Amino acid sequence: MRNTMFKVRRSTALLAALLMALLSTQAFAAQTMVTLYKNLQCTCCEGYVKFLEKQGFTVEVKPVRDLHAIDQKAGVPEALEGCHTSFIDGYVVIGHVPIDAIRKLLAERPKMIGISIPGMPANLPGMPGPRSNPVAIHEIVADGSTSKVFMTVP
Repeated sequence: MRNTMFKVRRSTALLAALLMALLSTQAFAAQTMVTLYKNLQCTCCEGYVKFLEKQGFTVEVKPVRDLHAIDQKAGVPEALEGCHTSFIDGYVVIGHVPIDAIRKLLAERPKMIGISIPGMPANLPGMPGPRSNPVAIHEIVADGSTSKVFMTVP
């Protein structure tokens, strides 16, 4: 009987820890404001905004005529620009970046400007259609040098 109580207490403790981790992730996201700049004519950005909001982020959308100027001011190389640029907790996030990459960025807090998926690959948050190739998420580094791959989306 004592062994059974230990197993119950242990599984209860593990379940409680899992729930706390999940709730703290949602609470963190809810407290995190995203400012998303988008081209006036782009419609896929709205799908990405809905994706971020479903993840618990608060998103402010700012349509602009010259997204390139926003990217330049943030230090983003032209090769890593996309159809929208988000500012999340001190980082730049460009394109339809999945939540796992954003969470990794915010948890690890690397010394870089941010991350980017340039272009508009299919089957990413906010983008319809099938995709057969992995997509690289690039680091945006402060010195403007060639970026490394931050992570890959299968």
